[in-house]
Amino acid sequence: MSDLVAEIWIIFFEVLCCKIFCETFGKLRDKGWMNGVQLIVLECGVFIAAREMSGSFLVKQVVMVSLFALYMFWHIKISIKKSFILAVLYQAMLLSIEYLSYSINIELCAGSEVIGKKYDLENVLVILLGKAIVFFCILVIKKQLGEKSTEILADAEWLKLLTFPVFTIIIIASMLSYFKYVETSEQTMLLFIGAFGLIGMNIVVFYLINDIVERETQLYESRILQLQVKSQAEKYQAISENFEKQKKRTHEYKNQMKCMESLLVKKQYVKLEEYVKGICGRLDKELDAIDTNHIIVNAILNTKYREAEENGIVFVLRVNDLSDLRIKDEDIVTILSNLLINAVEACKKCERNKRILKLKFVKEDGMIKIGVRNTYSNPILYENGEIKSTKLVRTEEHGVGIKNIIEIIEKYDGSYVIKNENQEFYFSMIIPG
Repeated sequence: MSDLVAEIWIIFFEVLCCKIFCETFGKLRDKGWMNGVQLIVLECGVFIAAREMSGSFLVKQVVMVSLFALYMFWHIKISIKKSFILAVLYQAMLLSIEYLSYSINIELCAGSEVIGKKYDLENVLVILLGKAIVFFCILVIKKQLGEKSTEILADAEWLKLLTFPVFTIIIIASMLSYFKYVETSEQTMLLFIGAFGLIGMNIVVFYLINDIVERETQLYESRILQLQVKSQAEKYQAISENFEKQKKRTHEYKNQMKCMESLLVKKQYVKLEEYVKGICGRLDKELDAIDTNHIIVNAILNTKYREAEENGIVFVLRVNDLSDLRIKDEDIVTILSNLLINAVEACKKCERNKRILKLKFVKEDGMIKIGVRNTYSNPILYENGEIKSTKLVRTEEHGVGIKNIIEIIEKYDGSYVIKNENQEFYFSMIIPG
Protein backbone atom coordinates (compact mmCIF):
# COMPACT_ATOMS: atom_id res chain seq x y z
CA MET A 1 0.00 0.00 0.00
CA SER A 2 1.57 3.31 -1.08
CA ASP A 3 2.13 6.22 1.27
CA LEU A 4 -0.31 8.35 -0.76
CA VAL A 5 -3.16 5.81 -0.46
CA ALA A 6 -2.46 5.36 3.24
CA GLU A 7 -2.53 9.13 3.77
CA ILE A 8 -5.85 9.48 1.90
CA TRP A 9 -7.49 6.75 4.00
CA ILE A 10 -6.16 8.21 7.26
CA ILE A 11 -7.50 11.67 6.37
CA PHE A 12 -10.81 10.14 5.29
CA PHE A 13 -11.16 8.45 8.68
CA GLU A 14 -10.28 11.72 10.42
CA VAL A 15 -12.94 13.54 8.37
CA LEU A 16 -15.56 10.89 9.21
CA CYS A 17 -14.73 11.29 12.89
CA CYS A 18 -15.25 15.04 12.50
CA LYS A 19 -18.64 14.36 10.90
CA ILE A 20 -19.76 12.06 13.75
CA PHE A 21 -18.42 14.51 16.34
CA CYS A 22 -20.26 17.57 15.03
CA GLU A 23 -23.53 15.66 14.46
CA THR A 24 -23.60 15.10 18.22
CA PHE A 25 -24.24 18.83 18.74
CA GLY A 26 -26.78 19.72 16.08
CA LYS A 27 -29.20 18.62 13.39
CA LEU A 28 -28.27 18.23 9.73
CA ARG A 29 -28.86 21.17 7.39
CA ASP A 30 -29.25 18.88 4.38
CA LYS A 31 -29.80 15.18 3.78
CA GLY A 32 -28.86 12.87 0.94
CA TRP A 33 -26.18 13.53 -1.66
CA MET A 34 -25.23 16.93 -0.21
CA ASN A 35 -23.65 15.19 2.81
CA GLY A 36 -21.36 13.31 0.44
CA VAL A 37 -20.36 16.53 -1.32
CA GLN A 38 -19.56 18.17 2.03
CA LEU A 39 -17.43 15.18 3.04
CA ILE A 40 -15.46 15.20 -0.23
CA VAL A 41 -14.83 18.96 0.00
CA LEU A 42 -13.50 18.61 3.55
CA GLU A 43 -11.38 15.59 2.57
CA CYS A 44 -9.75 17.57 -0.26
CA GLY A 45 -9.22 20.63 1.94
CA VAL A 46 -7.58 18.66 4.77
CA PHE A 47 -5.43 16.69 2.30
CA ILE A 48 -4.11 19.87 0.64
CA ALA A 49 -3.47 21.56 4.00
CA ALA A 50 -1.63 18.49 5.31
CA ARG A 51 0.59 18.39 2.18
CA GLU A 52 1.27 22.09 1.66
CA MET A 53 1.65 23.27 5.27
CA SER A 54 3.55 20.41 6.86
CA GLY A 55 6.50 22.73 7.52
CA SER A 56 4.56 25.32 9.55
CA PHE A 57 2.81 23.80 12.56
CA LEU A 58 0.87 26.88 13.77
CA VAL A 59 -0.36 27.89 10.32
CA LYS A 60 -1.43 24.33 9.64
CA GLN A 61 -3.46 24.19 12.89
CA VAL A 62 -5.20 27.49 12.11
CA VAL A 63 -6.12 26.26 8.62
CA MET A 64 -7.32 22.89 9.97
CA VAL A 65 -9.52 24.55 12.59
CA SER A 66 -10.95 26.87 9.93
CA LEU A 67 -11.71 23.96 7.60
CA PHE A 68 -13.41 21.95 10.35
CA ALA A 69 -15.38 25.00 11.51
CA LEU A 70 -16.65 25.83 8.02
CA TYR A 71 -17.60 22.20 7.46
CA MET A 72 -19.50 22.03 10.76
CA PHE A 73 -21.34 25.27 9.99
CA TRP A 74 -22.23 23.94 6.53
CA HIS A 75 -23.15 20.47 7.76
CA ILE A 76 -25.25 21.10 10.90
CA LYS A 77 -27.59 23.83 12.14
CA ILE A 78 -25.32 25.79 14.50
CA SER A 79 -23.91 29.30 14.62
CA ILE A 80 -20.52 30.10 13.13
CA LYS A 81 -19.22 30.93 16.61
CA LYS A 82 -20.24 27.56 17.99
CA SER A 83 -18.78 25.80 14.94
CA PHE A 84 -15.37 27.40 15.59
CA ILE A 85 -15.51 26.40 19.26
CA LEU A 86 -16.32 22.80 18.31
CA ALA A 87 -13.59 22.83 15.66
CA VAL A 88 -11.01 24.00 18.20
CA LEU A 89 -12.11 21.28 20.64
CA TYR A 90 -11.95 18.63 17.91
CA GLN A 91 -8.50 19.69 16.73
CA ALA A 92 -7.27 19.84 20.34
CA MET A 93 -8.56 16.30 20.85
CA LEU A 94 -6.76 15.13 17.70
CA LEU A 95 -3.44 16.66 18.81
CA SER A 96 -3.76 15.39 22.39
CA ILE A 97 -4.53 11.86 21.29
CA GLU A 98 -1.77 11.95 18.69
CA TYR A 99 0.67 12.85 21.48
CA LEU A 100 -0.84 10.07 23.61
CA SER A 101 -0.43 7.47 20.83
CA TYR A 102 3.24 8.41 20.32
CA SER A 103 3.77 8.14 24.08
CA ILE A 104 2.17 4.68 24.05
CA ASN A 105 4.46 3.71 21.17
CA ILE A 106 7.53 4.83 23.09
CA GLU A 107 6.45 2.77 26.12
CA LEU A 108 5.68 -0.31 24.02
CA CYS A 109 8.96 -0.20 22.13
CA ALA A 110 11.24 0.92 24.98
CA GLY A 111 14.34 -1.26 25.09
CA SER A 112 13.38 -3.30 22.03
CA GLU A 113 16.03 -4.09 19.46
CA VAL A 114 15.25 -3.83 15.78
CA ILE A 115 16.63 -6.65 13.65
CA GLY A 116 15.46 -5.56 10.21
CA LYS A 117 14.50 -2.09 9.05
CA LYS A 118 13.60 -2.66 5.44
CA TYR A 119 9.93 -1.66 5.78
CA ASP A 120 9.01 0.94 8.41
CA LEU A 121 5.38 0.65 9.65
CA GLU A 122 5.76 2.69 12.81
CA ASN A 123 4.45 6.07 11.64
CA VAL A 124 1.33 4.69 9.97
CA LEU A 125 0.47 2.36 12.86
CA VAL A 126 0.94 5.14 15.42
CA ILE A 127 -1.40 7.39 13.42
CA LEU A 128 -3.98 4.61 13.11
CA LEU A 129 -3.74 3.95 16.83
CA GLY A 130 -4.48 7.61 17.46
CA LYS A 131 -7.48 7.58 15.10
CA ALA A 132 -8.88 4.49 16.82
CA ILE A 133 -8.61 6.25 20.20
CA VAL A 134 -10.27 9.36 18.69
CA PHE A 135 -13.15 7.22 17.43
CA PHE A 136 -13.55 5.64 20.87
CA CYS A 137 -13.64 9.09 22.55
CA ILE A 138 -16.22 10.38 20.05
CA LEU A 139 -18.50 7.41 20.76
CA VAL A 140 -18.30 8.17 24.49
CA ILE A 141 -19.08 11.86 23.84
CA LYS A 142 -22.01 10.91 21.60
CA LYS A 143 -23.43 8.66 24.33
CA GLN A 144 -23.16 11.37 27.00
CA LEU A 145 -24.14 14.45 24.98
CA GLY A 146 -25.96 13.08 21.94
CA GLU A 147 -29.61 13.41 21.00
CA LYS A 148 -32.36 11.59 22.82
CA SER A 149 -32.57 8.94 20.10
CA THR A 150 -29.29 7.47 21.38
CA GLU A 151 -31.17 6.46 24.53
CA ILE A 152 -32.76 3.64 22.55
CA LEU A 153 -29.50 1.77 23.09
CA ALA A 154 -29.22 0.64 26.70
CA ASP A 155 -25.95 1.10 28.60
CA ALA A 156 -25.12 -2.58 28.19
CA GLU A 157 -25.58 -2.29 24.41
CA TRP A 158 -23.34 0.78 24.30
CA LEU A 159 -20.64 -1.15 26.16
CA LYS A 160 -20.88 -3.91 23.56
CA LEU A 161 -20.50 -1.31 20.79
CA LEU A 162 -17.44 0.19 22.51
CA THR A 163 -15.72 -3.20 22.70
CA PHE A 164 -15.03 -3.02 18.95
CA PRO A 165 -12.87 0.17 19.03
CA VAL A 166 -11.22 -1.08 22.23
CA PHE A 167 -10.36 -4.34 20.44
CA THR A 168 -8.99 -2.31 17.50
CA ILE A 169 -6.80 -0.22 19.81
CA ILE A 170 -5.38 -3.35 21.44
CA ILE A 171 -4.66 -5.04 18.09
CA ILE A 172 -2.92 -1.96 16.59
CA ALA A 173 -0.92 -1.48 19.80
CA SER A 174 0.16 -5.12 19.55
CA MET A 175 1.22 -4.56 15.93
CA LEU A 176 3.33 -1.62 17.06
CA SER A 177 4.96 -3.74 19.72
CA TYR A 178 5.77 -6.77 17.55
CA PHE A 179 5.64 -5.68 13.88
CA LYS A 180 7.07 -2.16 13.77
CA TYR A 181 9.59 -3.29 11.12
CA VAL A 182 9.14 -6.19 8.70
CA GLU A 183 11.29 -7.83 6.05
CA THR A 184 9.00 -8.27 3.05
CA SER A 185 6.49 -6.18 1.13
CA GLU A 186 3.92 -8.99 1.49
CA GLN A 187 4.11 -8.72 5.28
CA THR A 188 3.76 -4.95 5.01
CA MET A 189 0.66 -5.26 2.84
CA LEU A 190 -0.88 -7.87 5.16
CA LEU A 191 -0.39 -5.70 8.26
CA PHE A 192 -1.65 -2.58 6.46
CA ILE A 193 -4.77 -4.38 5.27
CA GLY A 194 -5.36 -5.73 8.79
CA ALA A 195 -4.94 -2.33 10.48
CA PHE A 196 -6.94 -0.34 7.93
CA GLY A 197 -9.55 -3.13 7.79
CA LEU A 198 -10.11 -2.90 11.55
CA ILE A 199 -10.50 0.86 11.31
CA GLY A 200 -12.93 0.49 8.41
CA MET A 201 -14.98 -2.14 10.26
CA ASN A 202 -15.38 0.29 13.16
CA ILE A 203 -17.02 2.76 10.77
CA VAL A 204 -19.21 0.08 9.17
CA VAL A 205 -20.42 -1.23 12.55
CA PHE A 206 -21.11 2.29 13.81
CA TYR A 207 -23.23 3.29 10.81
CA LEU A 208 -25.02 -0.06 10.80
CA ILE A 209 -26.06 0.42 14.43
CA ASN A 210 -26.79 4.11 13.78
CA ASP A 211 -29.19 3.16 10.95
CA ILE A 212 -30.94 0.66 13.23
CA VAL A 213 -31.29 3.31 15.95
CA GLU A 214 -32.69 5.87 13.50
CA ARG A 215 -35.21 3.37 12.15
CA GLU A 216 -36.32 2.40 15.66
CA THR A 217 -36.61 6.09 16.57
CA GLN A 218 -38.80 6.76 13.54
CA LEU A 219 -41.04 3.78 14.36
CA TYR A 220 -41.30 4.93 17.98
CA GLU A 221 -42.19 8.51 16.96
CA SER A 222 -44.70 7.16 14.45
CA ARG A 223 -46.44 5.12 17.16
CA ILE A 224 -46.51 8.14 19.45
CA LEU A 225 -47.99 10.29 16.69
CA GLN A 226 -50.69 7.69 16.03
CA LEU A 227 -51.60 7.63 19.72
CA GLN A 228 -51.70 11.43 19.85
CA VAL A 229 -53.96 11.56 16.79
CA LYS A 230 -56.18 8.91 18.37
CA SER A 231 -56.35 10.86 21.64
CA GLN A 232 -57.13 14.11 19.83
CA ALA A 233 -59.86 12.40 17.81
CA GLU A 234 -61.42 11.06 21.02
CA LYS A 235 -61.32 14.51 22.60
CA TYR A 236 -63.04 16.23 19.68
CA GLN A 237 -65.50 13.38 19.34
CA ALA A 238 -66.49 13.81 22.99
CA ILE A 239 -66.88 17.58 22.56
CA SER A 240 -68.88 17.05 19.36
CA GLU A 241 -71.16 14.54 21.08
CA ASN A 242 -71.80 16.98 23.93
CA PHE A 243 -72.59 19.74 21.41
CA GLU A 244 -75.04 17.53 19.52
CA LYS A 245 -76.73 16.52 22.79
CA GLN A 246 -77.04 20.16 23.74
CA LYS A 247 -78.72 20.97 20.41
CA LYS A 248 -81.23 18.17 20.96
CA ARG A 249 -81.90 19.35 24.53
CA THR A 250 -82.52 22.91 23.32
CA HIS A 251 -85.10 21.63 20.85
CA GLU A 252 -86.74 19.45 23.52
CA TYR A 253 -86.83 22.34 26.02
CA LYS A 254 -88.84 24.46 23.56
CA ASN A 255 -91.44 21.69 23.22
CA GLN A 256 -91.48 21.13 27.00
CA MET A 257 -92.01 24.83 27.70
CA LYS A 258 -94.95 24.87 25.26
CA CYS A 259 -96.43 21.81 26.98
CA MET A 260 -96.09 23.40 30.45
CA GLU A 261 -97.59 26.64 29.13
CA SER A 262 -100.58 24.68 27.81
CA LEU A 263 -101.08 22.91 31.17
CA LEU A 264 -100.92 26.25 32.98
CA VAL A 265 -103.53 27.78 30.65
CA LYS A 266 -105.83 24.81 31.29
CA LYS A 267 -105.06 25.05 35.06
CA GLN A 268 -104.16 21.34 35.21
CA TYR A 269 -101.73 21.85 38.08
CA VAL A 270 -101.51 18.19 39.16
CA LYS A 271 -100.49 17.04 35.71
CA LEU A 272 -98.10 20.00 35.47
CA GLU A 273 -96.40 18.95 38.73
CA GLU A 274 -96.03 15.36 37.52
CA TYR A 275 -94.66 16.55 34.20
CA VAL A 276 -92.08 18.86 35.86
CA LYS A 277 -90.94 16.06 38.18
CA GLY A 278 -90.46 13.77 35.17
CA ILE A 279 -88.36 16.38 33.37
CA CYS A 280 -86.16 16.96 36.45
CA GLY A 281 -85.53 13.24 36.75
CA ARG A 282 -84.37 13.01 33.15
CA LEU A 283 -82.20 16.11 33.52
CA ASP A 284 -80.34 14.57 36.45
CA LYS A 285 -79.38 11.67 34.20
CA GLU A 286 -78.55 13.72 31.11
CA LEU A 287 -76.43 16.48 32.62
CA ASP A 288 -72.67 15.96 32.84
CA ALA A 289 -71.75 14.39 36.15
CA ILE A 290 -68.33 16.06 36.36
CA ASP A 291 -67.50 19.76 36.14
CA THR A 292 -63.91 20.96 36.73
CA ASN A 293 -64.28 24.33 34.96
CA HIS A 294 -62.00 22.97 32.21
CA ILE A 295 -63.77 21.99 29.00
CA ILE A 296 -61.18 19.44 27.85
CA VAL A 297 -60.95 17.68 31.21
CA ASN A 298 -64.76 17.71 31.46
CA ALA A 299 -65.15 16.17 28.00
CA ILE A 300 -62.72 13.33 28.69
CA LEU A 301 -63.83 12.57 32.26
CA ASN A 302 -67.55 12.63 31.46
CA THR A 303 -67.03 10.39 28.42
CA LYS A 304 -65.09 7.85 30.47
CA TYR A 305 -67.52 8.18 33.38
CA ARG A 306 -70.43 7.20 31.12
CA GLU A 307 -68.40 4.35 29.63
CA ALA A 308 -67.59 3.11 33.14
CA GLU A 309 -71.28 3.23 34.10
CA GLU A 310 -72.27 1.25 31.01
CA ASN A 311 -69.74 -1.46 31.91
CA GLY A 312 -70.62 -1.72 35.58
CA ILE A 313 -67.43 -0.07 36.78
CA VAL A 314 -67.51 1.84 40.06
CA PHE A 315 -65.91 5.18 39.15
CA VAL A 316 -64.73 7.16 42.19
CA LEU A 317 -63.48 10.69 41.49
CA ARG A 318 -61.84 13.49 43.36
CA VAL A 319 -61.52 16.72 41.38
CA ASN A 320 -61.52 20.44 42.05
CA ASP A 321 -61.30 23.70 40.09
CA LEU A 322 -58.91 23.12 37.16
CA SER A 323 -59.69 26.29 35.23
CA ASP A 324 -56.12 27.64 35.31
CA LEU A 325 -54.05 24.56 34.46
CA ARG A 326 -50.60 25.32 33.01
CA ILE A 327 -50.54 22.01 31.12
CA LYS A 328 -51.29 22.26 27.40
CA ASP A 329 -54.58 20.79 26.18
CA GLU A 330 -52.87 18.20 23.97
CA ASP A 331 -50.76 17.02 26.91
CA ILE A 332 -53.84 16.73 29.15
CA VAL A 333 -55.51 14.64 26.45
CA THR A 334 -52.48 12.36 26.19
CA ILE A 335 -52.25 11.82 29.95
CA LEU A 336 -55.95 11.30 30.70
CA SER A 337 -56.80 9.35 27.57
CA ASN A 338 -53.94 6.87 27.97
CA LEU A 339 -54.47 6.40 31.70
CA LEU A 340 -58.25 6.03 31.51
CA ILE A 341 -58.30 3.87 28.36
CA ASN A 342 -55.93 1.41 30.03
CA ALA A 343 -57.81 1.57 33.35
CA VAL A 344 -61.27 1.01 31.83
CA GLU A 345 -60.00 -1.86 29.66
CA ALA A 346 -58.36 -3.45 32.70
CA CYS A 347 -61.54 -3.17 34.78
CA LYS A 348 -63.65 -4.74 32.01
CA LYS A 349 -61.59 -7.92 32.35
CA CYS A 350 -62.32 -8.16 36.09
CA GLU A 351 -65.30 -9.90 37.67
CA ARG A 352 -68.44 -7.76 37.80
CA ASN A 353 -68.19 -7.03 41.53
CA LYS A 354 -64.48 -6.15 41.37
CA ARG A 355 -64.56 -3.41 38.75
CA ILE A 356 -63.27 -0.33 40.57
CA LEU A 357 -61.64 2.76 39.06
CA LYS A 358 -60.44 5.67 41.17
CA LEU A 359 -59.26 8.98 39.74
CA LYS A 360 -57.73 11.97 41.47
CA PHE A 361 -57.15 15.16 39.50
CA VAL A 362 -56.66 18.20 41.71
CA LYS A 363 -54.65 21.36 41.91
CA GLU A 364 -53.54 22.14 45.43
CA ASP A 365 -50.50 23.56 47.23
CA GLY A 366 -49.21 24.88 43.90
CA MET A 367 -49.02 21.36 42.44
CA ILE A 368 -51.11 19.41 39.93
CA LYS A 369 -51.77 15.94 41.30
CA ILE A 370 -53.11 13.18 39.08
CA GLY A 371 -53.57 9.61 40.23
CA VAL A 372 -55.37 6.61 38.75
CA ARG A 373 -55.97 3.37 40.63
CA ASN A 374 -57.81 0.47 39.03
CA THR A 375 -58.35 -3.24 39.54
CA TYR A 376 -57.01 -5.73 37.01
CA SER A 377 -57.04 -9.49 36.45
CA ASN A 378 -54.36 -10.19 33.81
CA PRO A 379 -50.72 -10.16 34.95
CA ILE A 380 -48.66 -7.05 34.24
CA LEU A 381 -45.51 -7.74 32.24
CA TYR A 382 -42.28 -5.82 32.81
CA GLU A 383 -39.21 -5.53 30.56
CA ASN A 384 -35.99 -3.83 31.73
CA GLY A 385 -37.90 -2.37 34.69
CA GLU A 386 -40.58 -0.82 32.45
CA ILE A 387 -44.19 -1.87 31.84
CA LYS A 388 -44.37 -3.88 28.65
CA SER A 389 -48.06 -4.83 28.61
CA THR A 390 -50.99 -5.92 30.71
CA LYS A 391 -52.23 -8.16 27.86
CA LEU A 392 -55.39 -6.05 27.85
CA VAL A 393 -54.66 -3.87 24.87
CA ARG A 394 -52.25 -4.06 21.99
CA THR A 395 -48.77 -4.34 23.45
CA GLU A 396 -47.17 -1.58 21.38
CA GLU A 397 -49.94 0.91 22.21
CA HIS A 398 -49.79 0.27 25.93
CA GLY A 399 -45.99 0.48 26.15
CA VAL A 400 -45.77 3.63 24.02
CA GLY A 401 -48.74 5.18 25.86
CA ILE A 402 -47.02 4.86 29.24
CA LYS A 403 -43.72 6.20 27.82
CA ASN A 404 -45.59 9.10 26.24
CA ILE A 405 -47.12 10.03 29.60
CA ILE A 406 -43.70 9.87 31.26
CA GLU A 407 -42.20 12.15 28.60
CA ILE A 408 -44.89 14.76 29.30
CA ILE A 409 -44.30 14.53 33.05
CA GLU A 410 -40.57 15.06 32.53
CA LYS A 411 -41.26 17.96 30.15
CA TYR A 412 -43.02 19.81 33.00
CA ASP A 413 -40.31 18.80 35.55
CA GLY A 414 -42.75 16.52 37.36
CA SER A 415 -42.36 13.15 39.07
CA TYR A 416 -44.35 9.94 39.03
CA VAL A 417 -44.84 6.61 40.80
CA ILE A 418 -46.05 3.34 39.25
CA LYS A 419 -47.12 0.44 41.48
CA ASN A 420 -49.15 -2.72 41.28
CA GLU A 421 -50.18 -4.66 44.36
CA ASN A 422 -53.21 -6.56 45.62
CA GLN A 423 -54.58 -6.74 42.05
CA GLU A 424 -54.60 -2.95 41.79
CA PHE A 425 -52.59 -0.87 39.35
CA TYR A 426 -51.57 2.60 40.52
CA PHE A 427 -50.13 5.50 38.52
CA SER A 428 -49.58 8.78 40.34
CA MET A 429 -47.88 11.97 39.17
CA ILE A 430 -47.13 15.42 40.55
CA ILE A 431 -46.48 18.36 38.22
CA PRO A 432 -45.57 21.88 39.38
CA GLY A 433 -48.65 24.05 38.91
